[in-house]
Amino acid sequence: MSTLDALASKLAEDTLKAQKELGDERLFMEVSAVLGASSQSLEEAYLTEVRMRMSEEKGRAFLINKVKEARAAKAAETKE
Repeated sequence: MSTLDALASKLAEDTLKAQKELGDERLFMEVSAVLGASSQSLEEAYLTEVRMRMSEEKGRAFLINKVKEARAAKAAETKE
């Protein structure tokens, strides 16, 4: 992993934790603006990392919900 990727990854991880703690869903955009003022390369890598993590969270939540629904349906069938 390059220095750029490592920095972007760690900053994305920390930003998403802070977003949850602060309840500010757009904090990542503010951080991005700060990065963009000094390093467009880091800004782009950071935004990619943030988007991947946010997408993974949504995908994982969807999958967990689908499995719960399927298990509940199966349990309901078994009780009948």
